[in-house]
Amino acid sequence: MEDLTGLYREFGDDRLPPGQRETDRFPVLSKSGTPSWDSETFEFEVWGAVEESLSYSLSGFRDLPSVTQRQDFHCVTGWSKFDCAFTGVEFGEILERAGVQDDADHVLFHALDGYTTNLSLEECTREGVLFAYGFDGDDLPADHGGPIRVVTPHKYAYKGAKWVSGVEFLTEKELGYWEKRGYSDTANPWNEERYS
Repeated sequence: MEDLTGLYREFGDDRLPPGQRETDRFPVLSKSGTPSWDSETFEFEVWGAVEESLSYSLSGFRDLPSVTQRQDFHCVTGWSKFDCAFTGVEFGEILERAGVQDDADHVLFHALDGYTTNLSLEECTREGVLFAYGFDGDDLPADHGGPIRVVTPHKYAYKGAKWVSGVEFLTEKELGYWEKRGYSDTANPWNEERYS
């Protein structure tokens, strides 16, 4: 297992970002509740400014090369959960398979419930950005974003979409659901970048 819990040193002196409280619980938050999905028909798609669009069934996605990483998880509402063990496919694996075009500089993650969130391509290629389907040795629970969610240990967790159905590569930035509603586009927990 890769240990990424020291990532905070790049941003500050304390593992717990300012304004956060540590919890052993894993609270469930979403914009509109847990969507239903069928493991037989679920598809993960990649499109936009890529050389090759991709589509994977859930089993096909889980057959891709995977890693398990120990990460910290920071929610914009003020809680942090340390030492989360996420298993999944690194963003760079999808990047390599899709052959992203030279003019691509942003991504938009799409979710089954209509949620979207955006990141720059540079932020996505940082260590720890993962399409996670496992948590603490089991399948990622549906209320925490299963079958697949994005995790972004260097950002507040709203940048890590739950129930991800695909990723769109963009040549111009497009804001996501919460970013359009006043949340920070940069979302750095150590700078308390909660709202724009």
